[in-house]
Amino acid sequence: MFCFQCQETVKNQGCTVKGVCGKENDTAILQDLLIFNLKGISCLAKKGKEAGVDIKKETGLFVAKALFTTITNVNFNNENLYDWIRQAQKVKKELNDQVAGKIGGDLPEAATWFSDNQDEWLAKAETVGVLSTENEDVRSLRELLVLGTKGISAYADHAAVLGVEKDEIYEFILEALASTTEELTVDEMTAKVLEAGNMAVTTMAALDEANTKAYGNPEITEVNLGVGTNPGILISGHDLKDMEELLKQTEGTGVDVYTHGEMLPANYYPAFKKYPHLKGNYGSSWWHQNKDFESFNGPILMTTNCIIPIKKSNTYKDRIFTTGVVSYPEVKHIEERKEGGQKDFSKLIELAKTCEPPEEIETGKIVGGFAHDQVLALADKVVDAVKSGAIKRFIVMAGCDGRQKDRAYFTEVAEKLPRDTVILTAGCAKYRYNKLDLGDIGGIPRVLDAGQCNDSYSLAVIALKLKEVFELDDINDLPISFDIGWYEQKAVAVLLALLSLGVKGIRLGPTVPAFVSPNVLNVLVENFDIKAIDDAEKDIEAMMQGQ
Repeated sequence: MFCFQCQETVKNQGCTVKGVCGKENDTAILQDLLIFNLKGISCLAKKGKEAGVDIKKETGLFVAKALFTTITNVNFNNENLYDWIRQAQKVKKELNDQVAGKIGGDLPEAATWFSDNQDEWLAKAETVGVLSTENEDVRSLRELLVLGTKGISAYADHAAVLGVEKDEIYEFILEALASTTEELTVDEMTAKVLEAGNMAVTTMAALDEANTKAYGNPEITEVNLGVGTNPGILISGHDLKDMEELLKQTEGTGVDVYTHGEMLPANYYPAFKKYPHLKGNYGSSWWHQNKDFESFNGPILMTTNCIIPIKKSNTYKDRIFTTGVVSYPEVKHIEERKEGGQKDFSKLIELAKTCEPPEEIETGKIVGGFAHDQVLALADKVVDAVKSGAIKRFIVMAGCDGRQKDRAYFTEVAEKLPRDTVILTAGCAKYRYNKLDLGDIGGIPRVLDAGQCNDSYSLAVIALKLKEVFELDDINDLPISFDIGWYEQKAVAVLLALLSLGVKGIRLGPTVPAFVSPNVLNVLVENFDIKAIDDAEKDIEAMMQGQ
């Protein structure tokens, strides 16, 4: 095992015995083997495309879904990973048969290796992981591309669930994976990484289109933090389609629905506000779930990533369900919807009816819904506040939350920022400060929550619009600083997206990614002025000076 894809990785070097996330050695190497097979599919697709073979979009979507299941805190289930590998082998074999007669030359091993023997799989898996690329800088650039592509794949899958697919996204995913098997120059690999940033923007825009077409533009909303007297179902993760179907199926049943973690922004969408049994948000970010799920009392539905290991002592172990690409051993799984149909959440609903109502853990309300459409509707008010000096600076504190104590930095920054600053946020990083009483500036809340991590796209749209309004040539001339918390691979895609938009001077923490070698880090520093977070007060002073 060697895994360094998340921010928590051991000693900021790599997990080699067991993942800090809870992933076991054999699970890690099975994920490596799945990615190896996906690279093989991608190599065959590239060769086939060059030979004029029509590569079906279903191939790209399969690779995207399979990559998604390897993101941190998605899949801990070896049997499920074996199924993914079998599917990948089947897709690769079919593609190989399709293109074999039209391509010449040697193919990479990933494209030509086939086996049905699980013992052989495990032996093979130990040789195809991250460390199979010996050169540290080549490894760094390849993994930066793979991890960014994982994030793109997650967002592409979300969009596809809602019927929005773009061929160029799938084409890039396949091209990106194939490129990691090739002997490219450093400049060529760097260019491909930056291309991933452009594609991340395209993919997040596609998901924004999918979400808003299906559910309307998010609105400024007060979200309840307390609980009702009915039994409830808690839905976590990111999948809004699952949210919609759960709300429909619980309507009139006497069962309430609550959001958790990254599902909080579902409360901002007009389409969901018509359901009075959507009671609000329960608990905090993903790493608090052991505590939150215990006190909730009712069933929990994990729709995407963010599930963490379930202890034998956890009373909710018989109340938690997974769906989509999420899988955990011995946890009940809700199957995919058939074409034109819905997922069947009846088991959760019937279980909920036998459970006690949620235990109240907090009261009050929080405000969110400041996605691009809503903020741009307030553009005149925002611009006037900037011109008058009422708002001196915007601080983008988007991204991920996590367990490490030094993430208290983000709370400290929020608390100590001057009162004439506004925080723009998206993702679960907001749980570090979204319940603080930070006040407002002329009616503009000092924390503007755009939504889920993919809604970082909204923050980019807002910044670009402000650049246009103030007639600036460079986005970096805006009174905006970026102080980003990262944890997993979707955050990598968001970071690459920001770099592709020309944003410089981003502070990143709580640690610099382990998969970025010193030489690659130097390139990022020289070209984009990437910085590691430091002391909160010191960073605040620098940001207020535009540094």
